[in-house]
Amino acid sequence: MDTISAKVRRRQLLLALCTVPLASLTQGSAAAGKAATPTEIQVWKEPTCGCCKDWIAHLEANGFKVFVNVGGTNAMRTRLGIPQTMASCHTAWVGGYAIEGHVPAREIRRLLREKPVAVGLSAPGMPIGAPGMDTPSYGGKKNPYSVMLVARDGTATVYQKYEGNNL
Repeated sequence: MDTISAKVRRRQLLLALCTVPLASLTQGSAAAGKAATPTEIQVWKEPTCGCCKDWIAHLEANGFKVFVNVGGTNAMRTRLGIPQTMASCHTAWVGGYAIEGHVPAREIRRLLREKPVAVGLSAPGMPIGAPGMDTPSYGGKKNPYSVMLVARDGTATVYQKYEGNNL
């Protein structure tokens, strides 16, 4: 009788294992599979902008899948609700938020994690030392700048401050 119940238990265990998806056995969890999926981001830039290409390379190096739209930057900035006082040279859309200018990937990830009620983030102007504005042609110089959280009413508060290196 014991050998029959042991065989039944083994069959039940084997049947149960057959219902477990292979992905969960090889990846450990669904979260592990999601971590490997890049976050998609739409970028609008003008055709002559070199620093935009460098910022896009920064995003890609940090795990974003970038879709580039050439032209229409000003129109998209207005459409997404970024005030002209927060403008830079390129505009992006990710996870329901606008991203204006040379915002580091780290702050974009933080925004997507924290999910504040906001239009998005901006690094106004073109701050030397910010991603895309940090190529060798700048000689390692990094000016202080702030990434701003842009509210729906157009006001902005400091989201993250970067001190620079005072070269």
